[in-house]
Amino acid sequence: MPNVWLPRRQFLALGAASLLLSGCDRLSEAPDFQEFLASAEWLTYRVQRLLGGGHARAREFTAGDVSPVFKVNGTTMPEGEDYAALREGDFAAWRLRVDGLVANPVEFSLAELRNLPQRIQITRHDCVEGWSAIGKWQGVPLAIVLERAALLPAARFVVFHCADSLERTLDGTGQYYESIDLIDAFHPQTILAHGLNDVPLSVGHGAPLRLRVERQLGYKHAKYVMRIEVTDRLDGFGRGKGGYWEDRGYEWYAGI
Repeated sequence: MPNVWLPRRQFLALGAASLLLSGCDRLSEAPDFQEFLASAEWLTYRVQRLLGGGHARAREFTAGDVSPVFKVNGTTMPEGEDYAALREGDFAAWRLRVDGLVANPVEFSLAELRNLPQRIQITRHDCVEGWSAIGKWQGVPLAIVLERAALLPAARFVVFHCADSLERTLDGTGQYYESIDLIDAFHPQTILAHGLNDVPLSVGHGAPLRLRVERQLGYKHAKYVMRIEVTDRLDGFGRGKGGYWEDRGYEWYAGI
């Protein structure tokens, strides 16, 4: 069965790409084509889960592999007085709120997160723009934080609300947010990172806290995390696609 299905899927993808390259701009707006793209993404997600399950790990590197420069991408400084006040106070007043479909909504200071069990991992960040960098990340496994909050049975997704806004829109969807499923949320390499290369996160790299979900592309690694919300569905956030960039056409599942 796989030997038949995979070539057929590749053929369909190549055919769609050929049409796009030939100048059929309206194709990308057609409901049937959008449905095809969505189904292809869902198939990719399911195949990854079937082949890798929840245990496959991203490659980890040695200290000698760390990139001399780790590029700052996206927001370099969130706007607004609230974030500015937190930054000026060295984030002492910052709190991470964890709520939604949990039995025990909790808040953590940065110091409290640093006192929880930590994980250090040296991994490669792959950006959709085509560049990569290897960095040494330190943080608390997301699983530990979620366990403290005690997820309810209906929980399916984890949504990260961030301090940065990439655009000002009338529909209010310019605030950055991202989401992952519970399989990635409880993966041992998924951490809430507060350090990069043995120093606290810089503002450009997402201080005070950013997500590292190592089996997915860089835009999933939300910076400036302010709140974590556990939910059973994603259509009530932003434009309903599960993330800031997903709302603008990127895939929700960006597995690598």
